[in-house]
Amino acid sequence: MEDLERKGIVAADDRGKFIYVRRKEKKENEGGGNRTSNRVRGTLFMTRRGFGFVSIEGTDDEIYIAPKYLHTALHSDVVEVVRFAGRPGRAGGSKGREDERAEGEVVAILERRITTVTGRLEAGRSSFFVVPDDERIARDIYVSREDSLGAKPGDKVVVRLLEWTDEHLNPEGQITEILGTAGDARVEVLSVARTFGLPAHFPPAVEHEAAAFGASIREDELRGRIDCRRITCVTIDPEDAKDFDDAVSYETLPGGSARLGVHIADVSHYVRPGTALDAEAYARGTSVYMVNEVVPMLPEKLSNDLCSLRPDVDRLTYSVFMDVGPDGAVGNYTIGKSVIHSARRFSYEEVQKVIESGKGDHAEVILPLFNLSRVLLKKRRKNGSLDFDTGEAKFQFDAEGLPSRIIKKIRLDAHRLIEECMLLANQTVARHIGAQKKETEVRPFLYRVHDLPDPVKLQELAGFVRQFGYSLDARNGVPSRELQKLLDKVEGSEVENVINEVALRCMAKAVYSTKNIGHYGLAFTHYTHFTSPIRRYPDLVVHRLLEEYAHDVSVARLTEIRKWLPDVARQSSERERLANDAERASVKVMQVEYMKRHVGDEFAGVVTGVTNFGLFVEINDLLVEGMIPVRELSDDYYVFDEKHYSLRGRSRGKVYRLGDPLRIQVLSVNAEGRRIDFSIVP
Repeated sequence: MEDLERKGIVAADDRGKFIYVRRKEKKENEGGGNRTSNRVRGTLFMTRRGFGFVSIEGTDDEIYIAPKYLHTALHSDVVEVVRFAGRPGRAGGSKGREDERAEGEVVAILERRITTVTGRLEAGRSSFFVVPDDERIARDIYVSREDSLGAKPGDKVVVRLLEWTDEHLNPEGQITEILGTAGDARVEVLSVARTFGLPAHFPPAVEHEAAAFGASIREDELRGRIDCRRITCVTIDPEDAKDFDDAVSYETLPGGSARLGVHIADVSHYVRPGTALDAEAYARGTSVYMVNEVVPMLPEKLSNDLCSLRPDVDRLTYSVFMDVGPDGAVGNYTIGKSVIHSARRFSYEEVQKVIESGKGDHAEVILPLFNLSRVLLKKRRKNGSLDFDTGEAKFQFDAEGLPSRIIKKIRLDAHRLIEECMLLANQTVARHIGAQKKETEVRPFLYRVHDLPDPVKLQELAGFVRQFGYSLDARNGVPSRELQKLLDKVEGSEVENVINEVALRCMAKAVYSTKNIGHYGLAFTHYTHFTSPIRRYPDLVVHRLLEEYAHDVSVARLTEIRKWLPDVARQSSERERLANDAERASVKVMQVEYMKRHVGDEFAGVVTGVTNFGLFVEINDLLVEGMIPVRELSDDYYVFDEKHYSLRGRSRGKVYRLGDPLRIQVLSVNAEGRRIDFSIVP
């Protein structure tokens, strides 16, 4: 029976009873095809607790897979699953409660997505084994001494997985790279890059194509472009930025209006479809900003040179000129390929000095741009655009490349200036393509969309804020304008942080899509990503579509675009999620390294998470998060209240809840596990 089960002919439910899968499928097929097959295809996402969920292709459904029904499937594999009888799934599948989902069993592995694993090498009796860094890979990987590449126990290694077909044996592998000593911060960051499959180098064909471009712009490359070289354009970026993909300009118009120019590097001029450069950019999807290095989407010749809008040199761009009225509304606009000559490269701090002092280089551009950004921000907030300031940490490193200081980044007026300019340009470009009245005029496009919040979570939010004396009507959904009103009301109060945190957890994730459902968080009906093609592949595709739609496009060509564009949206969204996870992991490595020297020290913090096994606490200013295990709360027996995000003492009634300030002491730091444990200071 187990053999039949592995072959997918029968399937067992959680009581051990078997059903004959193929007979069920046959009956469904004989019924005219109106009923769906019991076999489905999807991607497996593992949890750290050992079970997984298969996200079914083409639907919002998920199937819960218990550990005993995973067999040889690993995290991110594309698998075929048999649904168990009598377990109807629930669309959406985003509540994190496996008992409400359909259950099933993996019966075939269609594609092994993970082929290499990073981890710590340990010695067994007759061979080695690798303990994976990624806790979602629950099995150790055995390595023979002949395949160990000379690695020693305690080394951090990269191991290539061999074929694995017997679930009763652990997978086997061959070591392909020795990264260094496990626990060393620099090695651990390198391990993060390998764990997430971030490439260390560009393929030779890609480097060859990039090297072939000339150092200067030819005269024929300027033909047909808007010449903006006499307009004062400036770039505003972080102090340590090496690529500058956006510039801004400002011109005064009669009647109190202004012409805002947003000029974006024309990467599409260099990276053409069908080239090795394009294939690599598509595969990478985005640049990844690790804590101490960048894994770029494009080779340095393009990202830091030809496509970077450096000062005092001509650069090819794609420009959006918007005539903005005193009320922030855009009237006439022009979108087209251009050439600029940047007058000045500013850092955010330099622009902030101009804003505060009212004088300095190009103050005649900076100051009116700042005033315009305030108008745009006020209009956006009035329309319901949400503004969550989650905080971000910046590291300073010593001569050995280890963190010597953590600084909380301050959001300056200069940051908002650029943000508002880019938001308006992205919105204008999306409207330009998407605001078609006739169905026959709709052209396929790549949008940045943000779905409505989960209705159940909104109801929970309404109940949560009620205990603090605030109201939120969530019976029929919550418009972003109403949610912003709530956030404005709690601003400056003792519960501002906790309500902001709970509201943020209601939000869906923004993704790329060919279906324009709008952007809830920004309160925009049309939005895209146009402003960062050096580091984001979807922006590059948007540039190409703009250029193509500037001319007549045949019906056949539109049909062709509709076929491949959803794949770009899917790939771009997946790579963005991976990049975010890798960036967070690298930050955690350095936070752990920094906290090694602070064991025993006391800090002020705030509760950022409440679970049945403890409290997550973030240290103020440092933004370092650690855990207070529930075993450290020894003064009472604590009960987890999921609905109110709290732990409540059964005897004494002491409550720890999300957003509470705490004084904590650093108990221990585990570099390999990237774990920091705290205790509460009495």
